[in-house]
Amino acid sequence: MTSIRPAVPADVPRIAEVWESAWRDGHVGHIPDELLVHRQSDSFRTRAAEMVGRTHVAEVDGDIVGFVTLKGDELEQLFVAAPARGTGVARDLLADGARRLLAQGHARPWLAVVSGNARARHFYEREGWRDAGPLAYEAPIEGGTVTVPCRRYELILPR
Repeated sequence: MTSIRPAVPADVPRIAEVWESAWRDGHVGHIPDELLVHRQSDSFRTRAAEMVGRTHVAEVDGDIVGFVTLKGDELEQLFVAAPARGTGVARDLLADGARRLLAQGHARPWLAVVSGNARARHFYEREGWRDAGPLAYEAPIEGGTVTVPCRRYELILPR
């Protein structure tokens, strides 16, 4: 059974591990090489520590298998470890993030998906998020940003 809870600082190493592996699965080959150079293990650990207060983790049998992070009205990060994909963990994390964004008063939550990540795009569409068009996402790196071609997905609520 999956449980979702707020992340704590002790979770950072496992969040970073899940993030790096899943990020590489969905991004390598679809992002500028310049960003790949900046996304080494230490960058995932540093960024996971910085966002822990905005993160919820999914656990199965006491092991963190995924996480979701919010930033303003954006569902900023959602990643699931490979063995937990297809089990409903991503769906549960997405629903948790959407509920929290809506509860914070954001009428149109959004997220960015790397344009070439067909698996993620299909997942978000299946879960009720709609492709709102191209987005030049500015991914932070040390000393600046790298522009990544993405699609902006928005949660469209029934009227």
